[in-house]
Amino acid sequence: MINKNIDIRDACFEEVYKIMEKDKNVIFLSDDIDAFVLQKIKMMFPKQYINVGVAEQNLMDLAAGLATCRKKVFVFGICSYITSRCFEQIKFSIASMKLPVVIIGVGAGFSFPFDGPTHHGTTDVAIMRTIPEVAILNPCDAQSSAASAKIAYKSKVPIYIRLDKGVFPQIYNSSDDFKKGVKIVKPLKEINIFSTGYMTQQAVKAYAELSSRELKIGLIDIFSLKPLNEQKLKEIVSISRKVIVLEENSAIGGLGSSISELIGKYRIKTSAIYLAIKDKQFM
Repeated sequence: MINKNIDIRDACFEEVYKIMEKDKNVIFLSDDIDAFVLQKIKMMFPKQYINVGVAEQNLMDLAAGLATCRKKVFVFGICSYITSRCFEQIKFSIASMKLPVVIIGVGAGFSFPFDGPTHHGTTDVAIMRTIPEVAILNPCDAQSSAASAKIAYKSKVPIYIRLDKGVFPQIYNSSDDFKKGVKIVKPLKEINIFSTGYMTQQAVKAYAELSSRELKIGLIDIFSLKPLNEQKLKEIVSISRKVIVLEENSAIGGLGSSISELIGKYRIKTSAIYLAIKDKQFM
């Protein structure tokens, strides 16, 4: 069981640390950004850690080169930079070659609220969804964050993990089946909330408030944004009179778009409310 009081970033990196202890072919690349457990990784595995500096496009090409040499590469940086700035490198150097590079982005949504639109992670999901070979995981607590590192290590395809920062209440247990990509956090009702990442934490608070008003509502966390567990989500949406999608991505291209596409694909008769970030940049 993961320490409940650990930062969601460190929960992921602690798992990476354990992996690096056993596998000397694992290489960790950073774009000059830090986290508490990374200090330990740098100290204990100096030959497996490279700080490329503020040169994210070079970072991705280096990751691709190392991966072709059969290294398992973890890349870490601010999500707004390592997705939008590196789109071409990820698409052609990594994804088109089907190299199983793990890209970890910190700063999902407004994790860095005072740094302006350059640091706001509000379009990264939309960007990464457009690259066919890339999987996307969006953990909401320390347990799911650690699980994402384990899944990514074993992945045969490129995978993007988006992280918030801070310590959050536990939602997942070590016994949960993370391969499903979905967890029913609160029992299903006629009205169900679909949320992901940090917004699942907010959805739990909303659930408590609504329950106190005797409003019956269910809650589902989407851990795997891509691929979606379409079969499970189809079952849930089909029994829902109304679905509410809650996310910290742009209203275009994120979880709301995925759920809308699913509703259209299977011609499900339900109504939906999408709560996301407006299609604008916040200065």
